[in-house]
Amino acid sequence: MSTQAVLFDVPGPRAKRRILVFNVLGALLVLGILAVAVNGLAAKDQFEAAKWTPFLEWETWQYTLLPGLLATLKAAGVAVITSIAFGLVFGFGRLSQLAPLRWVCDVVVEFLRAVPVLLMMIFLYQFFAKSTPMEASDAPFWAVVVALTLYNGSVIAELVRSGVFGLPKGQREAGLAIGLTPSQSLRSIEIPQALVAMLPALLGQFVVILKDSALGYIIGYTDLLANAQRFGAGAGNMLPSLLVAALIFILINMLLTFTAQRLSRLLGARAGKLLEREDAIDPEGVEAPVK
Repeated sequence: MSTQAVLFDVPGPRAKRRILVFNVLGALLVLGILAVAVNGLAAKDQFEAAKWTPFLEWETWQYTLLPGLLATLKAAGVAVITSIAFGLVFGFGRLSQLAPLRWVCDVVVEFLRAVPVLLMMIFLYQFFAKSTPMEASDAPFWAVVVALTLYNGSVIAELVRSGVFGLPKGQREAGLAIGLTPSQSLRSIEIPQALVAMLPALLGQFVVILKDSALGYIIGYTDLLANAQRFGAGAGNMLPSLLVAALIFILINMLLTFTAQRLSRLLGARAGKLLEREDAIDPEGVEAPVK
C-alpha cells in the first residue's frame, strides 16, 4: 500500500464549520473596508465621469501613458539582461574553488543586497549627473538601470548559489567520477540544472525589477508612474491617473506570474516524464517493456 504524508490533520465537521465562519467574517470585513473606501471616494467626487473619460481618449495614451510604459519596459528590460549577467558572474564567483575570489564575491553580493534600491538610485543619479561626462537627460535612466542591476543581480547570484547547493551531491560526484574538474562539473552539470530549477524564482525576480523601476520617478526618470502623476496633476484627476497606472503594472505582473506558473508546471511535468523513463530502464541499461 502507498502511504501519503500529510502536513496537518484532516478537519472534522466542527473544524470545517469554524473555518467557514472565519471565512465569512473575513469576507464581510473586507467588504466593509471596501464600502467605507468607496463611500469616502464618492463623497470627494472621485467617481465623476469627467475624471475618468480622459483615459478613454487615444491622445491620453499616445502622448502620456504609452511613452511612460515604453520607458518603464525599456529600463526594466535592460536591467533584466544586465542583472542576469551580473548574477551569473558573481554566482560563479561565490562557487569558485579560489577562496579569495569567493570571499570578494560574498562581500559584494551581501553588501548590495543590504542597500535599498532607492538609495542606490539617488546616489548613482548624483554620481552620473555631477561626476561623469554623461548627458544630464541620460543620468536618470542609467541610474535606474545600474541600481536595479546591482540589487537584483546580487539576488540572482544568491539564487545561483542556493540552486547549486540544493542539487544532490551525487551530481558533482558523478562529474568527478568521469574525469571532470570541479570547475568543469560546475559549468557543465550543476549550473544548467540549477538554472532550470530556479527559473520560476528568476521570473519572480523579473517582477520585482519591473515594480522597482517605478522608483525612478523620484530622480526624474519619465516612466509610467511619472507620466501618470504629471497627467493627474494637470487634469485634476490624480487618483484616477495613479489607479490606471497601478492597473497597468498589475496586468503586466499578472502576465509574468502566469508565465512563471506555467513554466514551473511544464518543467515539473518534464522532470516527471524523465523519472518515469529512468524507472523503466533496468540496471543493465535495457529499457523494460511498458505495460
